[in-house]
Amino acid sequence: MNIGIIGLGDMGKVYAKAFAKAGYAVCGCDLPQNYEALQADLTPYHIRVMEDGKQVARTSDLLIYSVEAEHMERVVADTSGSIKYGAIVAGQTSVKHPEIAIFNKYLPADVQIVTFHAMHGGAFEPAGQNLVLIPYRTDKEAYQRMYDLFMAIGSSIVELADYHEHDQIVADTQAVTHVGFESMGTAWASAGFFPWENASYLGGIDNVKILITLRIFSYKAHVYAGLAILNPYARQQVKRYAQSESELFKLMIKEDEHAFRQRLYKARDFVFHESRQPIMLNDTVMDEFAFHGSAQERKPNSHLSILSMVDAWHHLGVNPYDNLIGQTPPFRLRLGIAEYLFKNEELLEESIQTAIYDKSIRGDDLEFHSAVREWSSIINYGDMEGYKKHFNQVQAFFGDRLPEGQKQSADMIRQLMKK
Repeated sequence: MNIGIIGLGDMGKVYAKAFAKAGYAVCGCDLPQNYEALQADLTPYHIRVMEDGKQVARTSDLLIYSVEAEHMERVVADTSGSIKYGAIVAGQTSVKHPEIAIFNKYLPADVQIVTFHAMHGGAFEPAGQNLVLIPYRTDKEAYQRMYDLFMAIGSSIVELADYHEHDQIVADTQAVTHVGFESMGTAWASAGFFPWENASYLGGIDNVKILITLRIFSYKAHVYAGLAILNPYARQQVKRYAQSESELFKLMIKEDEHAFRQRLYKARDFVFHESRQPIMLNDTVMDEFAFHGSAQERKPNSHLSILSMVDAWHHLGVNPYDNLIGQTPPFRLRLGIAEYLFKNEELLEESIQTAIYDKSIRGDDLEFHSAVREWSSIINYGDMEGYKKHFNQVQAFFGDRLPEGQKQSADMIRQLMKK
């Protein structure tokens, strides 16, 4: 099976190399200005770099579109007339509703469509990582060829019945997870401090929060913009998260401990009852990956971002453990730190007392509250360019700290996944 990949960015290259290593014939293309650099990078793997997508489509038994979601229609429209008769076509976008609509509009009727979504970033090899495989318009033979292909490169395959189920799970997991971490990063940037230099963000849970935030901002804005704005299920989830955060923040301002506590207990009992299979994050590993900062004694933290997430799950009626079939490392870690907080009576009580009565962290929580509102509004308006600009501003604030954050977060993810 000759495999062609249109779009040799971070993810396209990772999969091109994996397929080539497994013995498949692979070709691909990207923007003209990247041609020479890609030749230098991929030729040692015996991957043919071609000049345009039509050449790739003409020679491929399996054609994968690995381009930004907002450019997908233009690229498919330009290349669909060159696709081989009976070929298999797949897309690598994170939201499948617009992708499938584009395929229906432009692809020849004889083409088989089996799409997929790799649940990891370009810093990870496919082996051992979750990959969602979704049949759309296919016979059993073509689907089996796709299944065998991803088995050959060591993917952990999650089979879903259709793209609707995929997009619902992605909305439940990635969209709100990213907004939570993006809001933390925005709040720290607005407050003008690096969290690892602040005593309220030291050790354990906060190490995870900081490193995953840096990890998200080390990638490209379009990845997260597409997930949040193009997914028809995502806006409801993000709106609920913003509503939960706002309602909890109001109770904090009023110092209504009783209502605050009762609300969190109901959410805890819904999400973390004993029949759940626990993730059980490891104290030692979380503390091992402290980001470099000044040595000082830890101060209590309200963990408003985590309290809001669990409250939102409760109000949405979502069981996050069910969604582990479509998990990404940030989602698993977000659920893991929520579990760690809510199943530790002493830590949860400290969080409640800090949220209600500790004025020293109220300013930080106000910045977080404002950030959640900003992100929720951008997503609700469907403002793709506004999303990218907002993301890039925060990215610039963290600047040269991002590579270290990405490296440490990758190491932490590998360690915690072993547990």
